[in-house]
Amino acid sequence: MERIQERLRAEGYSVSLATLSYWQTGRSRPERRESLAALAELEKILEVEPGSLAALVGPPRPRGRHLHKSAENPELGAFWSERDLIVDLAQGIDTRWDERLTRLSQHDRVNVGPDRGEVSFLVRQVLRAEADGPDRWVAIIRLDVPGNPLPLLTPVRNCRLGRVVEHPESGLLLAELLFDRPLAKGETVITEHALHNYPPFPLATQYERKFRLPVREYVVEVCFDPAALPRAVFQYQQMDGQDEQVTSMEVDVGHSVHAIALDYGPGRYGLRWDWE
Repeated sequence: MERIQERLRAEGYSVSLATLSYWQTGRSRPERRESLAALAELEKILEVEPGSLAALVGPPRPRGRHLHKSAENPELGAFWSERDLIVDLAQGIDTRWDERLTRLSQHDRVNVGPDRGEVSFLVRQVLRAEADGPDRWVAIIRLDVPGNPLPLLTPVRNCRLGRVVEHPESGLLLAELLFDRPLAKGETVITEHALHNYPPFPLATQYERKFRLPVREYVVEVCFDPAALPRAVFQYQQMDGQDEQVTSMEVDVGHSVHAIALDYGPGRYGLRWDWE
């Protein structure tokens, strides 16, 4: 314990022997920003998988206005037809910070190739921490055509890949996107990640984002190859407990179409199109 304390101190983290002992026995747990940062360093010292100790900590003890928040929000698999399967798969990753991250902005860009296939996706989001400690975002991806190879997920900006859970039979992929460091309460982060499908690319007929928690601004953009333009495009949305609403859209001169939602969710939001 003393050697661990010295190693932490050498890296700039001051943790008492009593605190280390309490963490070990479960009498207390790291919750403050400084403690969570020390925990990340402790994982390096002990040579364990990054995030493995943090996953054992559990969510912060509810306080103040967050006390009843979790009971009011839809469960993780809400709005998915594979709800129970997603809940089961999520046991293999760390989802404890999901409700402590406010979705300020999300922009999804879909690239459709000349053969009408889903080639790639780029996701940019702006998140704000509502408590000290959030250090990851959990992405849930599902192929429209199960059985195809699952896409390659690549961190692009301000994140790195953590644990990944795949279920090829249903086309589901769940992944942790780890921030550079834990966020302090009120701090924001901008992340980007990309998804690339493997040829032969699955036929593209729609793109949908499911919002378990509300988002301030959501932009969905589909870019078509000039050699393959759809006959018709529709924007659709369905807030929790409401009927689906559908609006006709037009492809612009740049061969793309986009839709914007403000203060949206929980619910489903997306674009669908017809080729013939």
